[in-house]
Amino acid sequence: MSKKELKAAKRQAKREKTSLSIRYGVYNVLRYLFLGFILASLVNLVFTFGFFTPKMYNIWRDNAELVEKYKILGEKIRSVDRTLDELKHRDNAVYRSLFGADTLAIEGIYMPYPDAKYSDILEDRFAPVMVGTWRSLDAVSRRLYLQSVSLDELQLLAVDKEKMATAIPALLPIDIRKFRGIGPFGMRLHPIYGYYRMHTGIDLGGRTGDPIYAAGDGFVSFTGRTGGYGLNVIVNHGFGYQTQYAHLSKILVTNGQFVKRGELIAEMGSTGTSTSSHLHYEVRYMGTRINPVSYFQTDMDPAEFEKIISSANDNLIFDPWDERE
Repeated sequence: MSKKELKAAKRQAKREKTSLSIRYGVYNVLRYLFLGFILASLVNLVFTFGFFTPKMYNIWRDNAELVEKYKILGEKIRSVDRTLDELKHRDNAVYRSLFGADTLAIEGIYMPYPDAKYSDILEDRFAPVMVGTWRSLDAVSRRLYLQSVSLDELQLLAVDKEKMATAIPALLPIDIRKFRGIGPFGMRLHPIYGYYRMHTGIDLGGRTGDPIYAAGDGFVSFTGRTGGYGLNVIVNHGFGYQTQYAHLSKILVTNGQFVKRGELIAEMGSTGTSTSSHLHYEVRYMGTRINPVSYFQTDMDPAEFEKIISSANDNLIFDPWDERE
């Protein structure tokens, strides 16, 4: 080998040695980087599942506070619910009873909303707490709406309270001094037909010709003869109330006439399907026949009754309601 070729071979060997050294260095760097990555991943994994990092601690704390806030909100909702229960009781047992109004009912007011309303949070980790709370809140909102409507209705009734006080059929329609007892309201054995049937009013005993009085202020809406009722009178008192006076011997009022509470409107008899002289008396509220005894002023003494009768049947000028109800 010539000297020239020997130099060329040495240069080639040197280049190959340098290249090998570079590749080895790169390999070492990549190996350490890979090992470092694996080590860092292991450390991160250990800290993730074995220790609370500051970030994880903040998340955990926020979640705990959220759950606690929902619990507090739930307790406040239950407190409002209890208050609404008290308002509902007073509404039905006191206010509506005072005005003679039925319990207010709005169709579907107690029906829960469908699950679709809460679809956005159904898949959430805290869905049971969140959905339950929102359902309770929606239920309270519906009850608040019901109570608001009820109070609005009672407010309108309160405006007409004075008018209503004399319109509700609370007066016994016969002379309290001649009261002989009551034939009860409800199912009974019919004295003529001989089978059980609904008795839609009460029977007040007396003699033919005994006075019959209007049980409350109102307008006469019917006078005449109707099947088993015989001669009868119907008075529309407004506020959803009507009274009917049947088996009469004589009618003393005319259709459309305004009558005051205690005003003489007819005389007792035994017309229609009747076995003896008596008054068949009915009270209807919103078209439904109800027990008249529920409305009688049982604590009224004869002197007070006489005062009402005298006042209703004197010759003083009396202005009736501005409008018929």
